[in-house]
Amino acid sequence: MNFEVIPAIDLRGGQVVRLRQGDYAQETQYASAPSDLAARYAQAGARWLHVVDLDGARAGNLANLSVIEALVKAGMQVQAGGGVRADDDVRRLFDAGVSRVVVGSVAIREPERVVEWLNIYGEEGFTIALDTRRRENRWTLPSAGWTEDEARTLDELAPWYAARGARHLLCTDIERDGMLAGFNLELYRHLAQTVPQLAVQASGGVRSLDDIRAARDAGARGVILGRALLEQRFTLEDALAC
Repeated sequence: MNFEVIPAIDLRGGQVVRLRQGDYAQETQYASAPSDLAARYAQAGARWLHVVDLDGARAGNLANLSVIEALVKAGMQVQAGGGVRADDDVRRLFDAGVSRVVVGSVAIREPERVVEWLNIYGEEGFTIALDTRRRENRWTLPSAGWTEDEARTLDELAPWYAARGARHLLCTDIERDGMLAGFNLELYRHLAQTVPQLAVQASGGVRSLDDIRAARDAGARGVILGRALLEQRFTLEDALAC
């Protein structure tokens, strides 16, 4: 399986933004229009684009669907989520041209529903997003835009999904998200050992090309690049060359 370098665009109010540690009060806005940024990423050679509807993640609806539909036209395969709660949300994203629907809060709160979607649309059509935070020696699973802690843990749900046919897992260490502190390699080594059948996408904290190589060596099958690209810490072309 290929190692994928996936640039990310986070949307709020139709604009490109980044949050620190998932905190909506710590938002940075960027001048680039989403469609222009996507076009640059496509020109650099990216095969995939990761899109997060932050408004949707917080409110529980697809608030930036028209923007996501426009981003699909940049020519990359798009995985997108944020606010996916119901069957209609999944259909609308696929109708918009999204290749993989990212399911987060619903994947934690209603896993049986997500397995139904896997069975209906196929396992390749979904990325299970189990974003995590280390608390009291447990990998907890905050949801609803990382604003609410759930009872289930990462070590409970990741194997559960792997046993039911899921193929793709996106896992962010929230404490590192947007902090440019490097990936939590311990987390990705742990996942590579416990759920080797899942293609894990590493996210949260990348700051250098060495971080990308380290995530690959730790067993991740892909990396999500957000703030580091927006702040030009390295080029996407160089990242893809990793």
